[in-house]
Amino acid sequence: MICPTCALETSDGNSFCPSCGSAMDSNSTPTMSNAVSPAARAPRSAPAREASGKAAGVLSSSSDTNPSGGARFVPGTVLLDRYRIVALAGKGGMGEVYRADDLKLGQTVALKFLPEAVAKDGAALARFHREVRIARQVSHANVCRVFDIGEVDGLPFLTMEYVDGEDLASLMRRIGRLGPDKALEISRQICAGVAAANEHGILHRDLKPANVMLDGRGKVRITDFGLAGLGDELRQEDVRAGTPAYMAPEQLAGKEVTQKSDIYSLGLVLYELFTGKRGFEATTMKELLRVRESGAPADPSTIVKDIDPLVERVILRCLEKDPAKRPATALQVAAALPGGDPLAAALAAGETPSPEMVAASGDSDIMRPVVAWGIVAAIVLLVAMTVVLNQKIKLFRYVPLEKPPEVLVERAREIQNRLGYTAPAAGAKHGFQTNFEFLRYISEHDKSATRWNNLDRGEVKFWYRESPRRLYAEQFFENNLLMGRVSPADPPMHVSGMTLVWLNPRGRLLGFHAVPPQIEDAAPSSAAPDWGVLFSEAGLDPAEWTSSEPQWNPDTYCDSRAAWTGVVPGRADQPLRIEAAGYRGKPVSFEIIGPWTRPERVQNYQASPRERASTVILIVILLLLMVGAVLCARFNLRKGRGDRRGAFRLGAFVFLAMSASWIICADHVAGAAELGLFIMFVSWALFTGGLTWLLYVALEPFVRRLWPTSIVTWSRVLTGKFRDPLVGRDVLIGCLAGATFSLLGSLQSLLPKWLGHPPPPLDYLPTALLLGPQSLMGHLLWELVVQLFSGLAIIFLMLAMLAVVRRKWAAAAAVVGIMSAINILQAEAPLLSAPFSILIWALLLLVLIRFGLVAVVVIQVFSGILDTFPITTDTSAWYASIGYFGLLLMALLVFYGFTIARGGNQALAAGGVEPAR
Repeated sequence: MICPTCALETSDGNSFCPSCGSAMDSNSTPTMSNAVSPAARAPRSAPAREASGKAAGVLSSSSDTNPSGGARFVPGTVLLDRYRIVALAGKGGMGEVYRADDLKLGQTVALKFLPEAVAKDGAALARFHREVRIARQVSHANVCRVFDIGEVDGLPFLTMEYVDGEDLASLMRRIGRLGPDKALEISRQICAGVAAANEHGILHRDLKPANVMLDGRGKVRITDFGLAGLGDELRQEDVRAGTPAYMAPEQLAGKEVTQKSDIYSLGLVLYELFTGKRGFEATTMKELLRVRESGAPADPSTIVKDIDPLVERVILRCLEKDPAKRPATALQVAAALPGGDPLAAALAAGETPSPEMVAASGDSDIMRPVVAWGIVAAIVLLVAMTVVLNQKIKLFRYVPLEKPPEVLVERAREIQNRLGYTAPAAGAKHGFQTNFEFLRYISEHDKSATRWNNLDRGEVKFWYRESPRRLYAEQFFENNLLMGRVSPADPPMHVSGMTLVWLNPRGRLLGFHAVPPQIEDAAPSSAAPDWGVLFSEAGLDPAEWTSSEPQWNPDTYCDSRAAWTGVVPGRADQPLRIEAAGYRGKPVSFEIIGPWTRPERVQNYQASPRERASTVILIVILLLLMVGAVLCARFNLRKGRGDRRGAFRLGAFVFLAMSASWIICADHVAGAAELGLFIMFVSWALFTGGLTWLLYVALEPFVRRLWPTSIVTWSRVLTGKFRDPLVGRDVLIGCLAGATFSLLGSLQSLLPKWLGHPPPPLDYLPTALLLGPQSLMGHLLWELVVQLFSGLAIIFLMLAMLAVVRRKWAAAAAVVGIMSAINILQAEAPLLSAPFSILIWALLLLVLIRFGLVAVVVIQVFSGILDTFPITTDTSAWYASIGYFGLLLMALLVFYGFTIARGGNQALAAGGVEPAR
């Protein structure tokens, strides 16, 4: 046995220590400190006896000792004109603890004086100050609060919360083993307290029943953080400090002490709590070491026959010799206990659960087969219905996309050669572009039921550029947010020899531009170009066109101009105009101009009143998002709130996704210009990643406070638990909701036609999808970033509305109203679109609140693939493989969600507690 006062080893079984006379108790094992070794503790002639069952440093009014028995301060002593000593509460290896009255604040506190050895050790004292600074940040109902530090006669002390109650060791000696329900209640509170300290990087290092107090209300307080330290600052000689009977094997061996060491001590406390017996019984240190080396303690079920098997499994998992096999956190232990819901307990106590608590809360049970297969069947049915309906509303089904990009490139080169531009090019790029001006014109001027039939007037255009220099983008981004992509306008047409060819999907010429030489080396030629070649390449009959005076000036120098007027073939009500220009007998400009063509150098885009209204709403939301994010993030950072690690991981993911998108998708160049492209990319990617970090820091603590269950899955994803069944469930739910939203969108587009109204505008096709695997993958990565940011923005808008209306349901209704209004204002038939928009946004908010951000992001990704990929029933179309690739991506998402949701309980296999089977 070990004396609780002088730490002398004795095996005589006496009731009192033969050295100092202190009461001996097998349940009171003192703390061993490297700051004050047993040999250095000379016994006092009249030591203070601790009450039965009290270990060093326990704060309790029920254990006040005789103040005259060796106490440094007698009752009534006033220290620093503020603290009046009431009694000596405890004494041990890490100093003396006094009960005192704070005369300034009028409350009872505990004063803990450190050993003289610590006061004389400058390094230890400095580390003690750092640890107290961190400990003051731990504000939890199950942790004894640390208030301040002071010094009297050169001895440092700290002031702590005084707990009026009884320690767990004394309670179990008095009444024996606790009932299962009470033991579970206490266990969860101990886990919560340990987790709160570990969350701030603080290791207790001396967790034992004597350091677990129960106050007058039966609430747990973990006390005696005298050995607590920052995990990354502990010295090697500090590793073995603690109570040997409750040390982890690696701590007892002097190897290391980590958060997993506290988990081991927690396991021993739970073992004793549920069985009433110590995990390792020994009367001397040698015997203790021998017992510890012999193996694990006896299974709790051999002591208590009716112990819950899940409780036993949790305890034994905590007591694994290999730290890697123990639970990663105390919250995982709490979550694995029967009926454990630390999240609900924290909310009921009015606390904000930590990110680790959120991740550990909720179940990880596998989805029932009938539910999983039912969801998969519903997804397949919804996708099939949507694909069939989309054949009637998608632009790619009305525009004759007959030739793949490779064929159109050869066609463009052929036209250039016929026009006299045969010089080899140093750079060449191509792409597709949707003519939104034309589509808008049709929507405004044609109200017939067949207005989208026989589209072949350049609704989707193919462009091809050549240059005697390498082509690379000079603008930050052009028409979209994909950086580094060459476009028809970027770089500008300012280098002699540059050419730009416009074709329709059939390969007919729609436009041509060329930059003439900057220096003339001979007398200008007066011969006009052969305009007939241009008409021939455009598939037009010159006889059907009337010569006219030129009106549209070309954007380059020319020495000859011509113009013609005509009509759209088969549409006499739609006039057309052709403007052409030449230089030295070669065409430098050719353009087919319709009533929908806007003179871009003169006239800006004219938005409709409804478009302007929706734009204003979006701008207001964006400003609210930016300003609110900055203010909330500043508030949270100053308060020390927020999951900064999760925010960093999310911001890093956004940066890496954009990096991959740029590497894959950008038009790179071998030269110094690549550095400029890289700088543009890094600045944009860092801004986007930083904005994501800012937004997450701003909203995450509030979501964790108000809707913690909505980010349980998200918190697990951020910690790398991609095989968690809960993640699989939310992915599967997201796929189901995404397919539902796509079907609702298709029905929304078809309903006006079914009711006799003009069919609404066709859903456009992201032309980047048609340019091959590289462009396709870059587009997918960028869309993932966009949808992730959109999900965060929706959550932030929800919080902003909650701050205004103060009711969760009212905030959700406000968000639905605002976002639906934007969609309705942009719709051609607002009254018909309103029910669908409201329903879609209401379902989205429902999924967000019920299942969280992971499901919302999956919704947007899944529905985005289903809505934008050219999924066609025409298997002969050259773009059919692109659509089938989209189907494959959706199938993989569904397969992943189904497999993980049905994948058993491997979710906590890495560092977690294995749930019951």
